[in-house]
Amino acid sequence: MLKAPVIQKFYNELGKKGLSPKYIKNIHGVLHKAIEQAVLVEYTAKNYTSICKLPKVVEKEVVPLNEEEQERLFAALKGEEFEDLILVDIFTGLRCGELIGLTWDCIDFDNGIIHVKKQLAPPRKKGGGGKCYWGTLKNNKTRDVYPAQFVMDVLKHHKAVQAAQKLAAGSLWDEGDFPGLVFTHPNGYHYIQPTIWKEFQKILKKAGLAHHRVHDLRHTFAVNSLKAGDDVKTLQENMGHFSAAFTLDRYGHVTKEMKKASSERMQKLIDRMSI
Repeated sequence: MLKAPVIQKFYNELGKKGLSPKYIKNIHGVLHKAIEQAVLVEYTAKNYTSICKLPKVVEKEVVPLNEEEQERLFAALKGEEFEDLILVDIFTGLRCGELIGLTWDCIDFDNGIIHVKKQLAPPRKKGGGGKCYWGTLKNNKTRDVYPAQFVMDVLKHHKAVQAAQKLAAGSLWDEGDFPGLVFTHPNGYHYIQPTIWKEFQKILKKAGLAHHRVHDLRHTFAVNSLKAGDDVKTLQENMGHFSAAFTLDRYGHVTKEMKKASSERMQKLIDRMSI
């Protein structure tokens, strides 16, 4: 029988093997549901996973690019192979897997919509084995993103560039198992996430900027959206978060700054009045 000491030892061993707290928490979730079902069918009397201690999951710090850093990034992007990809990322907040898995049939130019339905997931096997595959979205939530017209213009430009690349490649054009991708190598083959991470660091170095994760572009979009006046619910839907509460918790520091700015604007209004 799986009693608390046995389950706790299992979790502890996973930690010693180097698995992240978040990964262990995910395993715990699956095990908890399985044993909960066993309790329902009276295979066991109690779900002992409920009393086990899990390692604390520490969320990585949100580090968006400020306005000056964004300007320097945009300047460094000019003429780079990944210019269009990074511009779309920073102004839509797509996750890296969603970005490299975006296909042209999901771009509605007529109505200005990006349909986010899937992602290009990394191989299940580590160490170079296995292949990428179409994966479901985080939280299993498909969504429609209505980006600024600038983003749609970038995508139109990129479509023309890709068409020219395909013509130049001729018979060497190879889309592999993932036809119709928006962002590809010049020969039509799909990107993998480590390639985007590596190239992004090169561009940051060219711009004279400190290290940032590609995921920080997503955070930058969120902060820009709030500063532009988007409400939390709209941002939650654009980001594909599970709940607005998560979005508010994640970017609460930005809304606090906005509230402070609102207070200062109100004070200026009061100062102009005869009270």
